[in-house]
Amino acid sequence: MKFFIDTANLAQIQEAHDLGILDGVTTNPSLMAKEGIKGEAAILQHYKDICEIVGEGDVSAEVLSTDFASIIEEGKKLAAIDSNIVVKVPMIKDGVKAIKWFTDNNIRTNCTLVFSAGQAILAAKAGATYVSPFIGRIDDSSWDGVELIAQIAQIYSIQGFKTEILAASIRNALHIVKCAEAGADVCTCPLDSILGLLKHPLTDIGLAKFLEDAKKM
Repeated sequence: MKFFIDTANLAQIQEAHDLGILDGVTTNPSLMAKEGIKGEAAILQHYKDICEIVGEGDVSAEVLSTDFASIIEEGKKLAAIDSNIVVKVPMIKDGVKAIKWFTDNNIRTNCTLVFSAGQAILAAKAGATYVSPFIGRIDDSSWDGVELIAQIAQIYSIQGFKTEILAASIRNALHIVKCAEAGADVCTCPLDSILGLLKHPLTDIGLAKFLEDAKKM
């Protein structure tokens, strides 16, 4: 399973890269705004900066439009930033239509805001490179987000769809483990969730004992 970091913070992206586990980045208008990135020129430059850190990994850049013509226009502009840009398109009727257009024109896509297996099927049929089920938000609605990952994985396997399942809206380290078990191809999450995988009390106890014993040598 690939690890993407869900942020627009360059320092966090660099930290994940230095850790040696970074496969890509996802971001969105909310995350851009959080970093104070405003205006088209600044946003495009920020994506360039992200791509330089990530290297060969995929970087999802989200369109802000909701009608077909504007999604296409905006997506072409984003795709021109760098070869590893993946155009992030919302799961709406014009979004699915745009994903098909992008697929036919060799522009990779990430279908975002997916909350059902039916939506995931439509995204795959249109040729999306990635589909992003928002499992944390599904959990917030008293449904099981990880179960949706498993359902999509089973459907894609049976039908032979090539679209990769990108588990999004991950809230903690356990989500990452459960998504790996359920068949997600990618997880995207804040850096804290990834670093949470490092933690275990027995590791801390064991290390403390080793260090204590080392002083006696």
